[in-house]
Amino acid sequence: MTVSLGMPVPPAPTLAERRKTRQLMVGAVGVGSEHPISVQSMTTTLTADVNATLQQIAELTAAGCDIVRVACPSQDDADALPAIARKSQIPVIADIHFQPKYVFAAIEAGCAAVRVNPGNIRKFDDQVKEIAAAARDHGTPIRIGVNAGSLDKRLLAKYGKATPEALAESAMWEAGLFAEHDFHDIKISVKHNDPVVMVRAYELLAEQCDYPLHLGVTEAGPAFQGTIKSAVAFGALLRQGIGDTIRVSLSAPPVEEIKVGTQILQSLNLRPRKLEIVSCPSCGRAQVDVYKLADEVTAGLTGMEVPLRVAVMGCVVNGPGEAREADLGVASGNGKGQIFVKGEVIKTVPEHQIVETLIEEAMKIAESMPAADGEPTVVVG
Repeated sequence: MTVSLGMPVPPAPTLAERRKTRQLMVGAVGVGSEHPISVQSMTTTLTADVNATLQQIAELTAAGCDIVRVACPSQDDADALPAIARKSQIPVIADIHFQPKYVFAAIEAGCAAVRVNPGNIRKFDDQVKEIAAAARDHGTPIRIGVNAGSLDKRLLAKYGKATPEALAESAMWEAGLFAEHDFHDIKISVKHNDPVVMVRAYELLAEQCDYPLHLGVTEAGPAFQGTIKSAVAFGALLRQGIGDTIRVSLSAPPVEEIKVGTQILQSLNLRPRKLEIVSCPSCGRAQVDVYKLADEVTAGLTGMEVPLRVAVMGCVVNGPGEAREADLGVASGNGKGQIFVKGEVIKTVPEHQIVETLIEEAMKIAESMPAADGEPTVVVG
């Protein structure tokens, strides 16, 4: 049976119009309200180990990472930056703490941007003029990265702790120092481990400046907890149009951060969707093993490069409706499954043939659909 795939689907609705910001280029990646929200991560290798760092960057790139940050706490790390910046497939940001001399080294090395932490970089304020001049000469943006755990002592004394107001004031103070030297190629982050504090800090920043903002919940925790905290915080801010780049900070391999960050943006229609598995949570009505079925379909379709929604449903209550809404779906029951393509039942197959039939039909649909950017992601809910 031939099923029409219909006309192109119009753009999906988004939560809010993006907050208008200045625009800047981090290497080849545009950052700001006129560009898509980018996903970042940070390598966990010793930066001085060039081969290991480049291997991890390659893995992150394959997972859909747009921009990568590398730590630079030592001279050996600084010496490795030119090779890493030159050979990386995506823009490299050098992460600088404590020593201003590494800021200049990173700029000279050709890094796409430099992140500085004003709360703990010694004599930073005294060298802003020189840093601004070097960054301007090389076309290197600066990210002012304020963290609750390393807030400037002056502001801790003023506010007593890392409040939203303290975080925002720290960032605006440092941005103001750069502005005094007519340098505005700046991105700002104000990270806190409490999503409520973090959200308010970014709201305050958004009211006070038009710099692009990099979102992150710092020290968010292990994968499950960190995913939840990041998702709720990002959702609250993106709902207001706030946010131009994101990093999901997890106590997990960096590739997992990219998977979560990409899925958050896809779920909010802020990044083109790819493979999405819609499956029921199962209940007493289910007449098939939904968990097993969803896992097998997911495994069979991993690597698909098109925006395909597949519904894997276990009973006749919501199954037919969800299956009709998807590009491809199955409503299972009584030892068999009804296979839907674009809302039409094309066949009924025995339960043991559901997985192979869905994969076969998915491949047929994929041949008729344009590929989307980025790696496939899966939602099993």
